[in-house]
Amino acid sequence: MALNLKKGDRLDLVKKDGRRLEQVCIGINWGVIVQKTFFGLFSDKKSVDLDGSVAVFNEKNILLDLIYFGKKKQVFNGKRCIISDDKAIIHSGDDLTGDTNGNDGLDNEIITLDLTRIRPEASQMVFFLNSYKLQDFETIPYSHIRIFEGTPQRPEQILATFNVASEAQFTKKVTMLMGKLRLEKGAWRFEAMGEPTNDRNVDETVRTIQKYFL
Repeated sequence: MALNLKKGDRLDLVKKDGRRLEQVCIGINWGVIVQKTFFGLFSDKKSVDLDGSVAVFNEKNILLDLIYFGKKKQVFNGKRCIISDDKAIIHSGDDLTGDTNGNDGLDNEIITLDLTRIRPEASQMVFFLNSYKLQDFETIPYSHIRIFEGTPQRPEQILATFNVASEAQFTKKVTMLMGKLRLEKGAWRFEAMGEPTNDRNVDETVRTIQKYFL
């Protein structure tokens, strides 16, 4: 059964028999904003463009790579992808709308990690969300992530879920830190962060992470 993470909870990326996981995905899901119009008789749907990103750092907190919608796409396995320099992290691409008919249970964006190929100098990876249109999380009906073993094409066990914007602290915020992978004694451990920031774009968020959250 998948764990329902809360802020500060940690998850070791290992199997029940102690073997380390190799293929892990971070799936991100969110919905459109629904506003009632004309005395509540009609509904107006506004698309929501959340951008999931991951920043990779070394033990000295130096940024090694940034995988986000603005990174130049490369051809990998015959497809054009947003991909890390070490070919270990693949971003599914930018979703510009969110779920238009309620929560469909599927991921809008997926960040896939091959933990066996992560560059050896990497020690931390931070996953974060930016609201591209500056729509604050108070108005977005839901935003959550799930961590699962496998690949987007062949998902296996769902390891954990995390409702990343369930608290009042996200009111009027347009950026949040979802979670962090830290290398500890040769194994990767996920920490649920659920931390809003005052940043307005990807570059500002990376600087905030380096200053306060590594």
